[in-house]
Amino acid sequence: MNDEALVLRKQDARGVVTLTMNRPAAFNALSEGMLDSLQLEFDLVAGDDTVRAVVIAGAGKAFCAGHDLKEMRAAPSLGYYQRLFAQCGRMMMAIQKLPVPVIARVHGIATAAGCQLVAMCDLAVAARDARFAVSGINVGLFCSTPSVALSRNLARKAAFEMLVTGAFISAEEAQAQGLVNRVAAAERLDAELDALLAQIVAKPRVALALGKQLFYRQLEKGISDAYADAEATMACNMMEPSALEGVQAFIDKRAPDWR
Repeated sequence: MNDEALVLRKQDARGVVTLTMNRPAAFNALSEGMLDSLQLEFDLVAGDDTVRAVVIAGAGKAFCAGHDLKEMRAAPSLGYYQRLFAQCGRMMMAIQKLPVPVIARVHGIATAAGCQLVAMCDLAVAARDARFAVSGINVGLFCSTPSVALSRNLARKAAFEMLVTGAFISAEEAQAQGLVNRVAAAERLDAELDALLAQIVAKPRVALALGKQLFYRQLEKGISDAYADAEATMACNMMEPSALEGVQAFIDKRAPDWR
């Protein structure tokens, strides 16, 4: 593994891919290079049937401090900023489009686009001392793109308060407001993450893929269209060998054989 890579990749025997953002001196700021590296990794995962889940982590003292402001300020132009934020948007949406669950492993800070990254992941596990903010407003820049993800995780007024104040919230507050699923002491963070992963990889990959795609599709639809989509998806899922085996195993009062 190249220690100079912007994203370090590791895959274990369960099919869990861990992608570690590797700019610790810059608190893993999302430079153009980092965005490209994450996009490449997501593209590789999308075509790899051996992957069961993805973990996004950060090297050093923080998860991610958002966009690289020094890089953004170096050559300001409207065209450049349009390309940069479009690039970031593609990377964020790639997470949602992956056929496997994506989990953020958060420690230290997750600010601005780093907080957006947590919000775009399907699940998140945070250390108790982690802190979250969308702090662009503190430098005169409303976190518009993070607001899209944040408003789809938190209640409307809670999200707006974060956006207009730039204030940090604690890991416990983030959990209470729906931004993260689980909070653990720093020394227990990986154990908590592994417990969640164990529950996920024990389930059939095809059911998780169908379910994730449906989950996000139906959120953007009216309730009648959402039910129609869910009904069709569930019928197709039921015809999968893994579902037929799982139901038969339940009837037979035995463990399913999903090999």
